[in-house]
Amino acid sequence: MSKKPSGHTRLIVGIGVAWLFDAMDVGMLSFVIAALHSEWQLSTVQMGWIGSVSSIGMAVGAILFGMMADRFGRKAILILTLLVFSIGSGISAFATSYGIFLGLRFIIGAGLGGELPVASTLVSESVPVEKRGRSVVLLESFWAAGWLLAAIISYFIMPIWGWRVAVFATGLAGLYAFYFREGINESHVFKKVARPGLLKTLSTLWRPPYVRATLMLWIVWFMVVFSYYGMFLWLPSVMVLKGFSLINSFGYVLIMTLAQLPGYFVAAWLIEKWGRKMVLSLFLLGTAASALGFGLATGLPMLLTAGMLLSFFNLGAWGALYAYSPEQYPTVVRSSGSGMAAGIGRIGGVVGPLLVGHLLGSHWSVGGIFSIFTAAILIAVLAIIFLGQETMGVKLADTLE
Repeated sequence: MSKKPSGHTRLIVGIGVAWLFDAMDVGMLSFVIAALHSEWQLSTVQMGWIGSVSSIGMAVGAILFGMMADRFGRKAILILTLLVFSIGSGISAFATSYGIFLGLRFIIGAGLGGELPVASTLVSESVPVEKRGRSVVLLESFWAAGWLLAAIISYFIMPIWGWRVAVFATGLAGLYAFYFREGINESHVFKKVARPGLLKTLSTLWRPPYVRATLMLWIVWFMVVFSYYGMFLWLPSVMVLKGFSLINSFGYVLIMTLAQLPGYFVAAWLIEKWGRKMVLSLFLLGTAASALGFGLATGLPMLLTAGMLLSFFNLGAWGALYAYSPEQYPTVVRSSGSGMAAGIGRIGGVVGPLLVGHLLGSHWSVGGIFSIFTAAILIAVLAIIFLGQETMGVKLADTLE
């Protein structure tokens, strides 16, 4: 007789599948942008705005839904964000103009931006302390699986059936929301604490003993999201600019994407051995070196090697960051604190793609652009080293200190 999976396993897999759909959307967006460039005759600045509007929506969603989760519960808001994301995604497949597509990308981004910090908060509060960091990183590994599916769909389906069919597929995530009603339980610690008001929540994040953690998270989230969306949303287009065809670029990015899963698994293994600060800092340093190598690469072997290392280190760092963020705050403001940090980060996601579009339009080299992202990641590392506190094995507080 087969052994029934534990509640923790069901929780991670259940939320992970929803996270997979989110990743499919973000992963395919880079390919959709490259396809729309030809179909709608978009300029590089217009291409950059597609990614930036999505990030504006994610910023709004992360802050709004993060605070709602501290008032109305993690599970209910998680279901709501999934529905907002999936409905917007399904409708966007029928967009007939650039303006309509931008508006729908804002809605999609709001749902996606709200889901990620709420989901990581729920997992952090639902697993034993010795498994907390590893569980969140493993949850993040579903993001790599979603990116891999996105690359496969973009390489094998999009050239034949078009981008609309690919985008509509992510809208089917709405059907998965029905599973959440029965398969996911509310955080047990959330049920036991009183809910603070909006103004108290906001002021708490910038008062001792939480002000240092808030400053650190806001810097790190901004720099990481700025570099991630600036680099990864432009990967297919950058490959084209380096002389490869669009179809071949899809294939090369697919190969690079394969390195994301090992990055998550290595980070998950190390995070309960070396600690959050060490793992996050090392993986970000690897990201910075890989970004510089990719920007300066000329031949295909060097491009693929640097691209795979970039995927490995960057996505491992994302997993560690999602594990680290909720651990900075007590239960009563945990989702709000994580959501606001992610929201500030999404402002970086607005700036990154737009900056690349403007710099390419101004005839900057790819190496020069990726050097900017390298510097941004190094700033994040310094913030972690000098402002961050280790939280491995620390029991999280429920009420304000």
